[in-house]
Amino acid sequence: MPYKKLRIETLNRVGYILLDAGSRFNKLSITTIRELKRALAQVEADGEVAAIVLTGHPGESFAVGADIGQMLHFDSGDAFHFAELGQSLFAQIEACPKPVIGALNGIAMGGGCDLALACDIRIASEAVRIAHPGARLGIITGFCGTRKLPRLVGKNLAREIFMTSDPYSAQEALAMGLVDSVYSAAEFWPRVRAFAERVAAHPLLALSGAKRLLNAAEDTDLRTGCLLERETAAMVNFRPPAA
Repeated sequence: MPYKKLRIETLNRVGYILLDAGSRFNKLSITTIRELKRALAQVEADGEVAAIVLTGHPGESFAVGADIGQMLHFDSGDAFHFAELGQSLFAQIEACPKPVIGALNGIAMGGGCDLALACDIRIASEAVRIAHPGARLGIITGFCGTRKLPRLVGKNLAREIFMTSDPYSAQEALAMGLVDSVYSAAEFWPRVRAFAERVAAHPLLALSGAKRLLNAAEDTDLRTGCLLERETAAMVNFRPPAA
């Protein structure tokens, strides 16, 4: 089945999921989220791909969050199931055994910010404006942003981001730790591709093991984490004798 809101490209062991809603802004509508889930499963299953890039390049936005026009028609049950759908996408990204790189080419607001948080690494263009404008709109995210943002930038900055609804520049996001690197518009895409290809050049088993352990680090105590690391190292590092 063809995609309506995105396209997929593969090159040099990297799978690119390129959001393209057909307008300036990539809204996270029900259709878009479902297509992202399907695209992620497709790229994850591709044996020629070792790393994934999620982006709205070359458009003006990464993702601008939920489709507010669609949400106006929700009752409480619809709102619950929409949040559940979004959370299932972000859980799928985090559970994906391949590294997922968020290439933030433009506006990343609301659910778009939450989508970026689900990625393993975030590379930003200097054109990025990132925000959680829910308070200004009289809504709140249902995509786990209130849980994940404080873990990344700390509670005080997370409170500021959620309660002011202010947009932040790429450099401000970098200073907060919200993104990992920032490049000029001219450098951005070549840098994204070079970084993704550098990651994808490594054996997938080692990449997957590292991702699994790092994601578990926040939710496990030291003893349990060390046990998981021993088990993973035994699996990844074991080389069966040649026949």
